[in-house]
Amino acid sequence: MPDYRRYRVPGGTYFFTVNLLERYPNDLLVRRIDLLRAVVREVRAKRPFHIDAWVILPDHLHGMWTLPPGDDDFTNRWRLIKQGFSKALPPTERRSQVRIARGERGIWQRRFWEHAIRDEADYAAHVDYCHINPVKHGYVQCVAEWPYSTFHRYVERGVYPLNWAGEAESNMDAGERA
Repeated sequence: MPDYRRYRVPGGTYFFTVNLLERYPNDLLVRRIDLLRAVVREVRAKRPFHIDAWVILPDHLHGMWTLPPGDDDFTNRWRLIKQGFSKALPPTERRSQVRIARGERGIWQRRFWEHAIRDEADYAAHVDYCHINPVKHGYVQCVAEWPYSTFHRYVERGVYPLNWAGEAESNMDAGERA
C-alpha cells in the first residue's frame, strides 16, 4: 500500500483538485450544486477555513483554502465534504465489488490532489487557474459566463475586469498535471 505523504503548513493556503469517480459524462456537481454548497457550509461551520478561490465543474472541482492559524487538517475537511455530499444522495451509482465490500459509495475518487501555496506569484497563478478552468475545458467562451466559481466575487472586489481571459490562455503554469 502506498504511503501518501502530504506537505502540511499550519495556517497555510492550499490548492486542491477533487474528482468524481466516474468523470465522463457526469454533471453531478453542477446538477447538485445546492447540495454541495450546503455541505461545504456545514463543514465550514464545524471546521472553519477561508475559501480563497473555487470553481465547480460538472465532474471535478478546484479550490483554494486558507486554514486557521496552527491548523493543517485539510484532509478531514475534505473527508467530511465528500462524505456529507455522498450520504445526501440516493445510492444509485455503480460500485465495484471492492467498494461494496468496504461499504464505500462510488461517487468520489478516493484521494485528492493538493499543493501548498508557496508565495504571492504561486497564489495568483492558482487563483487564475481556478477561474480559467471552465474555459480550458470548453464549457464557456469567457470566464464570466461560468456561474459556479468565485470569479464574480473577484470582479466585485476589482481584482479582475469582467472580460478577463475572454479567450483561453493555453499556457497556465498551475493546476492539473496532464
